[in-house]
Amino acid sequence: MAQVGVPSVQSTAFAEMLLESGLITGEQLELARAAKARTGSHIDEILVSQGMVAPEALRSVMARSWALPVLDLHTEHHDSEFMHRWSGQMMVAENWMPLRREPDGTVVVATARIPDAERRAHIEWMIGARARFGVATSWDIRNLALHVFRAEIADEAANELFRQNPELSARIVFSRGQKIGLIALLLVGVIALVIWPAYVVIALIAVISVVFFAGTLFKFLVAMRGAKFDVVERVSAAQVAALPDSELPVYTVLVPVFREANIVGQLVENLGSIDWPAEKLEVLILIEEEDTLTRDALMKASPPPNFHVITIGKGAPQTKPRACNVGLFFATGDFLVIYDAEDTPDPDQLKKAYIAFRRGGDKTVCVQASLNYFNADENVLTRMFTLEYSYWFDYMLAGLDAADLPIPLGGTSNHFRTSALIELGGWDPYNVTEDADLGIRASAMGYRVGVVNSTTMEEANTSIPNFVRQRSRWIKGYMQTSLVHARRPGQLIREIGVRRFLSFALLIAGTPATFLGVLPLYIVTIFTAFIPAAVLGQFFPVWLLWICLINFIIGNSVMVYLSMMGPYKRGTFSLILWALLNPIYWILHSIASYKALWQLLTKPHYWEKTEHGLTAQTSGGAAS
Repeated sequence: MAQVGVPSVQSTAFAEMLLESGLITGEQLELARAAKARTGSHIDEILVSQGMVAPEALRSVMARSWALPVLDLHTEHHDSEFMHRWSGQMMVAENWMPLRREPDGTVVVATARIPDAERRAHIEWMIGARARFGVATSWDIRNLALHVFRAEIADEAANELFRQNPELSARIVFSRGQKIGLIALLLVGVIALVIWPAYVVIALIAVISVVFFAGTLFKFLVAMRGAKFDVVERVSAAQVAALPDSELPVYTVLVPVFREANIVGQLVENLGSIDWPAEKLEVLILIEEEDTLTRDALMKASPPPNFHVITIGKGAPQTKPRACNVGLFFATGDFLVIYDAEDTPDPDQLKKAYIAFRRGGDKTVCVQASLNYFNADENVLTRMFTLEYSYWFDYMLAGLDAADLPIPLGGTSNHFRTSALIELGGWDPYNVTEDADLGIRASAMGYRVGVVNSTTMEEANTSIPNFVRQRSRWIKGYMQTSLVHARRPGQLIREIGVRRFLSFALLIAGTPATFLGVLPLYIVTIFTAFIPAAVLGQFFPVWLLWICLINFIIGNSVMVYLSMMGPYKRGTFSLILWALLNPIYWILHSIASYKALWQLLTKPHYWEKTEHGLTAQTSGGAAS
């Protein structure tokens, strides 16, 4: 169970000591006792999380109550080499840390739990010496662990998945077999192009046409199934209200931020509205070491006591999943959710997700909330962005779930069962769409991903260059995920079955392939429409031109129709006609796909930064 301050000694003497110290008033103590009766949390956790008592002041009272000295781990001498004899993760989990060995052989140990006889015996057995205890807060211990074990934590966050199973990590872009296969294919293609140029071009156009048709047909069939079955986990307001606080576990919120100084203050307000007892809510803000502007901006926003900054040490790759893995190292919640800096989740989202987990059982590893955009009507791009996400979350994910197919997770508002997430190996820091990859790995291990009826409001991209940067990263990540799981197709088929494997191929591999084919297909279609058939017939078979034209019309009509479906469930009917611009919207995706392909070859692990805070609107709907 997460501890914000030092664990409480539940006794009248302790309460009297708090009152005598002048740290709290009688009224505050009664409020804390009432919250304890309601939530089951310790009084010290409640006092700190509600901002009634500073952790340092409470630590002093706890030290007096335990008759132990206070250890200020910011200034207390510690022997890093000595501390490395034990696991930093074990120390964080057990809330104690050996600092140094004294000349007389005793070991100075910081503890955030009362060192009763059982605890003393356990710790002295671990260190193999007599312990001299001092009091520190659990976050003092975590911060010291982050400092002392920084290199180990950074290395584990970046490379643990690779060490456990190299084939599942995108650290290696192309396996040896893939390199040989691709080189052989290119050589055959070049030779064929020299000998039979016309036939090669015809075959290439035919393949592009087939891939485009297969990709759009798959999305149409899945979305139609999603329209028939409302498989979203429905949790009513009455069910949320009936959930007693005493039954709620500790919940960890991870918020990876990088160069978000302009909006991080808003983050404090957005997450501050979450309906979950503060003493059971652990918010970890993950900030890169060199990002001092964001850290300073967060401090100016005066975050609540249950908000904690985790500094991500320098290292490669510098990606969101690496930061999340560091956060996972320190997370103590039974459940965990990821939010982006600009997110505004429904206040009751955590409670709805928790109820969905209880219904789904142990095999439900993740519950995905929907995303929507508070600036949907700002410009044409934000409207198209919103149409796309409405169709994806309301129809596509529902269809995948109804058909029991692998669900690629979104990058935010993913709620996890923490123990299952650790079993999966966390996120792949070398994959720039770590969420999609994690969804496939979860499916391979027999876990289920659910969808819950809750929404997180985000900022839709307002800028085309920013949009292309974002989409190129997403498409590159789909390419990485495809390459990773294509290394062992036979094993993947045995793990998830032929039907799920084909779904993976059509969705994860098919999406970038479809976007790569958009521009060539559009160009051939334009030639077919405006150049006489007699002229084109000298270069291409008429049947191929007709197939491309029909494919263009049918494929785009299908995607326009699917985009029009999205607004119906959400009641945003004013967006429907904007779906007619979907063919133009896909041109942007195609441009992004070629950028993604180039980056896959030149800098595969580079995290293309998406700028936030560019909108003129706020989550409340007003112009800023």
